[in-house]
Amino acid sequence: MMKNLIIAIVLISPCLGDVSHLLSEYSTTTTPPPPPRPYNFQYHAGRYPGKIDRVHQESGDAAGHVQGSYSFIDPSHKVRTVQYTADETGFHASLINYEDTIAQPVDSEAVRLAKEKHYRLYQKIAQANAQGASANLPRDSVSVGRARDRHMQLYQKIAEEHAAISAQREAERLTYEATSVVNDVNPDHAY
Repeated sequence: MMKNLIIAIVLISPCLGDVSHLLSEYSTTTTPPPPPRPYNFQYHAGRYPGKIDRVHQESGDAAGHVQGSYSFIDPSHKVRTVQYTADETGFHASLINYEDTIAQPVDSEAVRLAKEKHYRLYQKIAQANAQGASANLPRDSVSVGRARDRHMQLYQKIAEEHAAISAQREAERLTYEATSVVNDVNPDHAY
């Protein structure tokens, strides 16, 4: 009997809370929401028994300011932490132990040598262009020369066809204008 009474109290107690803010549209009196209440919480969790891989803690004061942090273990097994505050100026977060995620990668020896070679060639071409002399420009192979010549022949043929079509259309337009009678349907217009 006592056990049933305790279960009933536990189940009913959340229902006894203040729900007036939910029914404000039906209420004739408007009460402002209460000021923030100070709070504090913290928890630890893990995917495996006895292994903690997430931690979160947060506290808030009566002025509505919140501060906290959370940490987790990333896939490379590093602990990452975010510390944050929230106040009237907004949400402000700072990252702890994220240096390796924003650090630029270090070039390997092969990449370093390739960059140096590229830079030397770039400087050589820039100096040649500054003096007005052409650098060692690549020459067309025989197959590239033939392809370019064929392209130019086709381009010329298409340009001639377009010019002929344009001339034919212009002649048709002039003939039409010369042989057409004005079709004016306005009865007041004198011919």
